[in-house]
Amino acid sequence: MERRGTRRATVAAATCGFLLAVLAACGGPPTVAPRAGAVPGPVGMDGSPRPSQVEPPRVPGVGDRLWRQVPAGTRQVVAVYGEHGDSPDSTLVLYEKHGSDWERVADWPAHNGKRGWTIDHHEGDERSPVGVFTLSDAGGLRDDPGALLPYTQDDEAFASPYYWDEAHWHDFDYVIAIDYNRLPGTRPDDGTRPLGQAKGGGIWLHLDHGDGTLGCVSVPESAMTYLLRRLDPQDRPVMVMGDRANLAA
Repeated sequence: MERRGTRRATVAAATCGFLLAVLAACGGPPTVAPRAGAVPGPVGMDGSPRPSQVEPPRVPGVGDRLWRQVPAGTRQVVAVYGEHGDSPDSTLVLYEKHGSDWERVADWPAHNGKRGWTIDHHEGDERSPVGVFTLSDAGGLRDDPGALLPYTQDDEAFASPYYWDEAHWHDFDYVIAIDYNRLPGTRPDDGTRPLGQAKGGGIWLHLDHGDGTLGCVSVPESAMTYLLRRLDPQDRPVMVMGDRANLAA
């Protein structure tokens, strides 16, 4: 009896082992050990591969810190790329959004503050503020060239100080107010300073005189007339400006 029982137990164990092997095989393909040094791809809750995250298109050279400040509805970006933090030399590029892509429309040489850039602008520091600023108002000494932004022509308000040399006499023939420490929707020469007088103000895009400014951004006359006729309030234009290192942060 003992021999017969032992045989039956042996047969049963063998049968169970066979069934377990079959069930394991039916459960799916065998697990394959990853290669040494292989990096596993992302997987979902069910173990299936997840699609890779595709970053939405953005203006080149602008990092997360500033790009997050660009309003969602903006379709025109004027980007000013400063050569470096202490340089007055820069390049201004107009980008427009078509579908989900940003198209480079035009570019010009430009100047910024004669002492470069700052993330903490103060009155008289002769540096341009780094940041993202709306563009809402324009004006100048000359008649409206066909601006889409609200335009104020004023012979006195936009006259260069009498003690400036001749190279600066036409700086403010055309201006676009950069909305740093000012009230959007007012004339470019409006003196209201929401952040206080010590934080400076009167930061404009204006005609170039060949070198650095007191904090404004300057471009050739052809660029000013083009931008005045192109920047459309319906596209919520903004200026993204700074030295390349701060822009990319």
